[in-house]
Amino acid sequence: MKKKSEGVQVDKLFQSLRNNWYKWLVGILFGLQVLVILIFRDNGYIQIHDNLDLFMAHYRMIKLNHGFFAHNVNMPMLHGIDRDLLGSEFLLYNFLYIILPDCAAYYVGYLLKIAIGFGGFILLAKEVYGEKYADYRPIAVVIAAAYGMIPVFPTYGIAFTSVPVIVWLLIRLYRTEEFKKRLILYACVFCYPLISYFSYHGFFILCYMVCAFIILFVRDKRFPKTMFASLCILSLGYIAWEYRLFSAMLFDDTVTIRSTMDHGQLTLAEALRAAWEEFFKTSFHSQDDHVYFVFWICMAGLIIINILHIKHKKAKLILKDPANLIFLWMVFNCLIFGLYENEAFRTFVEKLVPKLKGFEFARTAFFNTFLWFALLLVILTRLYDTGKNKKIFCANAIVTIAVLIVMFVPATYNDLYYTCYNYAYKILKHSETSTVNYREFYSTDLFGHITEDIGYNGEWSAAYGLHPAVLQYNGIATVDGYLGMYSQEYKEKWRKVIAPALEGSPSFRDYFDGWGARVYLYSGSDENTYAPLRVMNLADNRLMVDIDELKNLDCRYIFSRIEFENADELGITETGEYSGYDSPYTIYVYKVQ
Repeated sequence: MKKKSEGVQVDKLFQSLRNNWYKWLVGILFGLQVLVILIFRDNGYIQIHDNLDLFMAHYRMIKLNHGFFAHNVNMPMLHGIDRDLLGSEFLLYNFLYIILPDCAAYYVGYLLKIAIGFGGFILLAKEVYGEKYADYRPIAVVIAAAYGMIPVFPTYGIAFTSVPVIVWLLIRLYRTEEFKKRLILYACVFCYPLISYFSYHGFFILCYMVCAFIILFVRDKRFPKTMFASLCILSLGYIAWEYRLFSAMLFDDTVTIRSTMDHGQLTLAEALRAAWEEFFKTSFHSQDDHVYFVFWICMAGLIIINILHIKHKKAKLILKDPANLIFLWMVFNCLIFGLYENEAFRTFVEKLVPKLKGFEFARTAFFNTFLWFALLLVILTRLYDTGKNKKIFCANAIVTIAVLIVMFVPATYNDLYYTCYNYAYKILKHSETSTVNYREFYSTDLFGHITEDIGYNGEWSAAYGLHPAVLQYNGIATVDGYLGMYSQEYKEKWRKVIAPALEGSPSFRDYFDGWGARVYLYSGSDENTYAPLRVMNLADNRLMVDIDELKNLDCRYIFSRIEFENADELGITETGEYSGYDSPYTIYVYKVQ
């Protein structure tokens, strides 16, 4: 009897695993994400590019200078910039840095990005499919998990994965008749910008809503009051929660580097080729890995769906099929992305709306991150609708492969992959990789020792051989830095400082003149002097600057990973060489007399 009872229990266990396979799969993948974070914490290999070298340092700097809720104050970078240029304190991700230690805030934001993407996708799927959702639950849950875990731009990761939330809210409002429920939903629409970002998504969401308003007006032949009210309320929400951004855009007449940036001079043919590349691969800020698998499944599915429409003599359904509509939406987004780099098209848009000069309206492509996975769900539900076990199994296998690719294939911001890779390499090869982890990148113990030893007291400084973000994170005021919007006047001042280096660095000359967001001291021989490598071997150890122009910016210290061979010629004095504290850096501190 005992053996029979054990056999029954085993059968129940296998039955449970078979029926709930998708829950186990998603639970294990989410659990691995949390486990890696808990094990490695600030020893994790977090992406540096456009991440640790940018926003993490900004948040730390704002916190150190009590600037989160401050007004009419300057922050100690780029020789002093307006606090309003560093983003609103009310965005959920930014608020995490107010209440949590920096590394913890980063990881909590990372997990919230997953949770919001997962939850929002599920809510939208339930709303769209209604009672049928119960049939599609396994693939919907796994696709939602894949979407939530997409390794997108970390600072705006929540904004990326929250897109299904606003779509769900708008559909709910359209379908809801009860006044009290509508009020709650309108309140949620007003608060939605807390998990969004106007420049990346909000502007385009409002544009899509205008299109939806027109479509509903024509289709229903009556004024779509709900959509109009939602459009107004969401606009007010963005203005209220991102008041610093709107203040800078609308009421500050300072000419910024946005007006002089080179946004591309592609011919029409080249622009269309760029659109195709974005459609096929996506840019690194929204690298969803669809090119490896999801792309091919979706393209095959679209072909089959449309062939069947024609075969069954229902060609009219082609223009109404949700799969085709999503596909056309993605094509449109990518066309805008490519045409943005065509000067004639871009100039036309900027003349229509002068305030868009310098605004990157090519970010329509960011929405394809959501649309690829929405399209995948729409296509795979057709397999479930057949009721055939083999086709249902095929759909389950497809979503399983898709979620595993998202989690384990290397992508720009896949911190889990790179953390595991670097530690596996260390164990197997008994040596370090060339990259540095979070703790090593900022090396707070080493810089704490340096600032104490030199008696640092807020003097303006610059970095060489490392990102200025490292200095900012450690409480050192910098005349250099990384920021996508600051005054054109300061860019011109800085160009005078680095003019000697740019003479011998054609690529950095074009890089700075055409963009200018990285206000750095560059190499005089076209070498990358700020790559965050464990070991930096440069052929040219000179500091190529106009030292008098640097003095005009009140720069008193240069923190360098390179020992300058022309220090005497420049008239700067080495005050110390510092290393240790488990840091990969050796820092030479020079004083500008």
